Amino acid sequence: MRSGEDRVGALKSLPARRLFLRQLFDAAVAASDPMRVIPKALPARPAGRVIVIGAGKASARMAEAVEARWGPCEGLVITRDGYGRYLQGVEVAEAAHPVPDVRGLEATRRMFDLLDQCGEEDFVLALISGGGSSLLTWPAGDVTLEEERAMTQALLASGAPITAMNALRKHLSRAKGGNLAAAAWPARMLSLIVSDVPGDDPAMIASGPTVIDDTTQREAREIARRWNIPLSPSMQAVLDGHSTTVSKGDIRISRTENRIVAAPALSLQAAADLARFAGVSVRILGDAIEGEARDVAADHAKIALEAQAGLAVDEVTLLLSGGECTVTQRGRGIGGPNAEYCLALSCALDGVAGIAAIACDTDGVDGAAEVAGALIDETTLQRATSAGLSAQAFLDDNDSHSFFRRLGDQIAPGPTLTNVNDFRAMLIFGKSA
Repeated sequence: MRSGEDRVGALKSLPARRLFLRQLFDAAVAASDPMRVIPKALPARPAGRVIVIGAGKASARMAEAVEARWGPCEGLVITRDGYGRYLQGVEVAEAAHPVPDVRGLEATRRMFDLLDQCGEEDFVLALISGGGSSLLTWPAGDVTLEEERAMTQALLASGAPITAMNALRKHLSRAKGGNLAAAAWPARMLSLIVSDVPGDDPAMIASGPTVIDDTTQREAREIARRWNIPLSPSMQAVLDGHSTTVSKGDIRISRTENRIVAAPALSLQAAADLARFAGVSVRILGDAIEGEARDVAADHAKIALEAQAGLAVDEVTLLLSGGECTVTQRGRGIGGPNAEYCLALSCALDGVAGIAAIACDTDGVDGAAEVAGALIDETTLQRATSAGLSAQAFLDDNDSHSFFRRLGDQIAPGPTLTNVNDFRAMLIFGKSA
């Protein structure tokens, strides 16, 4: 077995560094694979009727893990297009994400019809993961699906943090904010959750369909005002009327247990373990970092340069972080938070030697593109200039995916079947390395 020094030496070439960063991302994704985490949290199959439901990008894979342990089950899960699995008994419905569509609406209604049949002796297993806010969709009051779609598009372009987005979406929904659990009452429910939100608050993951809601309609109205989200008259009526969410003390949620089975910290630790095995020192900046992607990139560039200044020749360190960045759409380009982070980071580092980085969403989708993110190194800006590309112009137009596509630096793993939010890694070598 090679020594740590030998393993670090193997990272000196640019191709080796790029490969290593991709391996770190793959390790982070593998650590949150539902086939790995669900069996650890799953109890013995209860006697009597068992119903499996779920929503999110990982829900079908989670159901697959359940049936691998319990055998065929009755139920329905809703997942993103391309994220379905062939299950033994549970039905899989695919729908649009991040903007809801009629397939998600129809599947959500059928799920609630299924829960309406539950009795006190039944057991409901809920499988919740990121993406559920769009996939589990049923507008409240007289709000139409088209109005919900328009609101979602406005939220996605606003730069609002996920907690604000989901607080507003809860109060305009019949399905979120504890309503899924309430619909199953008086059955007993266990909700297993894969977290994709900073802080791992179950009430915010997929807009908390199985969790009591402590936000208010007043807060929802303020969110819409602060982030300039247009509300239709029917939305205003819902927010001015009786709350649609389930609050503390509601008996309908008294038999529900919520349990997080995978979270960003788990995946960052898996990447850190791989790096340390390779002889690289590791610093985790945090698993709940939020903010504008370009602002976070600027901060991380400063941290990286400071770290590099303190490294001796041939020393290597790795900065890891997770969370969820946002993008305020000002341009007309095609991008996502992770690709925009990489583009802004590359501009901030300005070609400094010895620093390479990757940023990807662990669900395999960065924004609305079928791309997880991108990878940069000290040659990124030079290669862009040679190709006649202005990195700053692409950044100004929020066109990061187009930029990295033309350079061949996109990361496109396809459906990962999990979702524990953004993964960022910066590999930093001493200046003379």
